[in-house]
Amino acid sequence: MLKFILIAVAAILLTIGLVKLVDKYIPSKFKPVINIALWVLIAFLGYQTYMSVYTPILFNQEKNKRYAQVIKNLIDIRDSELAYKQVNGKFTDSFDELVKFIETAKFTITQRRDSVVIDQELTKRYGVDTTKEIVIVDILGYVPVKDSLFKNSTRYKTMMNVPVGKPGEKFKLEAGLLRQNDINIPVFEASVKKDVILYDQDPDMVVQENQVVSVDGVNGDVLKVGSMSEVITIGNWPKTYGENE
Repeated sequence: MLKFILIAVAAILLTIGLVKLVDKYIPSKFKPVINIALWVLIAFLGYQTYMSVYTPILFNQEKNKRYAQVIKNLIDIRDSELAYKQVNGKFTDSFDELVKFIETAKFTITQRRDSVVIDQELTKRYGVDTTKEIVIVDILGYVPVKDSLFKNSTRYKTMMNVPVGKPGEKFKLEAGLLRQNDINIPVFEASVKKDVILYDQDPDMVVQENQVVSVDGVNGDVLKVGSMSEVITIGNWPKTYGENE
C-alpha cells in the first residue's frame, strides 16, 4: 500500500510538472484541451491515493463491527455447550439438540456438607465403635437452564445463524473426545470462516485479514470458540473484542 501511495504521489507531481511544461512550451490553441486532460489525471490520481488510505480504515471499522456481532453468538454457543456438558457429561455437535436442551433441561442445585458416621467394617473388625468422615450432597432444588443462561431472551433459537456477512450461513459446530494422558476428554468447537463474515468487502483486504498473525487481531482465517485439537473453551479473538473466556 505504501508503495502505491508513493507511486501515486510521484505521478501527481510529475503531472503537475507536465502542466507547467505545457503552459510554457505548447502552442496556445492546444493548451486548454491538454490542461484539462492533465488536471483530470491529477484529480484521478489524488482520489486513488485518498482511497488507498481510507479503504483500510473503512474495512477495519466494518470488520470490527461484524466481529463483535459474531462473537456474541459464539459466546452464547459456548455457554450453552458448557451447560450441556454439566448436565450430560459431554458436548453436542447438534444445534437442534442444544436448543432442545436449553428449553427443557434443568440445573440441579446441591449443597455439600461434611458428616461423621460409624464405619461398620472397622467397627466389626476391632470391636469398638470406629467413625469415618463422609461428604453428603443434598439436593436443594432445580433451576431451568433457559432461565439461568438467557432469562427472558429467545436469542438461543438463532445463535446458530451467522448474524452478519453472507446471508443464510450457520456456524460450524463440532464435538467429540480428545485423548490426553490415556483419558478421553470432551471437546467442542464452533467456528465460521472470515470469508463468510466479510464476503462483500474488498477482496484484497479480506486476503490480508485471513493472513493476520498478531496479538491484537483474530489470527487465522476463522473466528471460533473452543477447539477440537486442544482442551480449551476460549475464543480465538483478543480481549479488545471483549472477554473470550
